[in-house]
Amino acid sequence: MNDKWNLFQKFLITQEQQISISDFLLNAVVIVVLAIILEYTYIKCARTISNRKQFAGVFLLIAFTTMLIITIVKSSLALSLGLVGALSIVRFRAAIKEPEELGYLFFAIAMGLGLGANQTIIVMAAFGVGMIILWGRYLIKGRSKSQNLYLNINAESGKVNLNDITGIINSTFGKFYLKRYDENDKSIEASFLIDSPKTEALADFKKKTESLGSNVNVSFVESKSF
Repeated sequence: MNDKWNLFQKFLITQEQQISISDFLLNAVVIVVLAIILEYTYIKCARTISNRKQFAGVFLLIAFTTMLIITIVKSSLALSLGLVGALSIVRFRAAIKEPEELGYLFFAIAMGLGLGANQTIIVMAAFGVGMIILWGRYLIKGRSKSQNLYLNINAESGKVNLNDITGIINSTFGKFYLKRYDENDKSIEASFLIDSPKTEALADFKKKTESLGSNVNVSFVESKSF
């Protein structure tokens, strides 16, 4: 019994294995390059209505952090168990609105896992295949001419309701997000984030809102964050 216990203790002892600095620096350079390419791909190819530049900015940090963690704990079971315990305490929450965002996050994490395990060639090959799939789908479906805009509407309360406004927005632009809605006895104000496929759609939307009354004010503001 004692022999088994001693064997188990030796199994848990952290083995001090020297990490190759040259391999780590090489993987660090690779992860930076791949993460930058992934960020650019997400900004250009993603179809999410969100702040793509801001969201893509975390890819490098996530990928590099994952690679660093795996590089440190891969040679020690004790460190691996300690990592599990630490992550059980920390809770990570992010405003993931669409599955596509989660897919890109997993892509960044997968790159960090592979390079942390020193599988550089496999990661680069898999990354190349992934880029071919993403850019191929993007080019086949045609380059999107969409423009993300903030739509602000002001109308007289009682004559126009939110359902009327959202119905026109949905029929004209399709996808949208309600960002703000205020209503009082005199007026209602609503702000939306929309994806306009064509500039002509803006004029078409203006004509449709004229049917709601002459007191409806519409303004479009470009989101410079996209």
